[in-house]
Amino acid sequence: MNYIKIRLDDDFDRIGARIERTLEDIFRPLPVNPMFACRNCGWNPPMDMVETDDEIVIVAEIAGVEKEGLEVRINSKAVRIFGRRREAPKGPNGKYRLAEIQYGSFERVLYLPCPVDTENIVSAYRNGMLKLTMTKLRLHRTHKIPIMDG
Repeated sequence: MNYIKIRLDDDFDRIGARIERTLEDIFRPLPVNPMFACRNCGWNPPMDMVETDDEIVIVAEIAGVEKEGLEVRINSKAVRIFGRRREAPKGPNGKYRLAEIQYGSFERVLYLPCPVDTENIVSAYRNGMLKLTMTKLRLHRTHKIPIMDG
């Protein structure tokens, strides 16, 4: 069985750099043709986050990313998914006539709506879709505590 690397992290902060990069992404004009886009600027794969009563499920569409080039880091508040999609060779005499697929590295940090149990996470990667299923922590459970004599 193959595994996806998941590392537990308490430090997702480098917020200043991320905010700066996000602002650049927002205000950077889109190129006329994607083949003129900056190859080192990265790309943002689409993701879904679904919350049920008991769990949070994240699905990331990252077709073309090899599992060995994919990493997930998680703490009880956020999930960081990052990796790299390598450009397919176009052949010795190939010329682009259309270039819409984005290549290079990507990074997404998703803040969770509630704390999750970092010891109880299921991950799967199939057909270019990464699925993370996380169990919510029950913080407001009531526990009966026995009272001892003395």
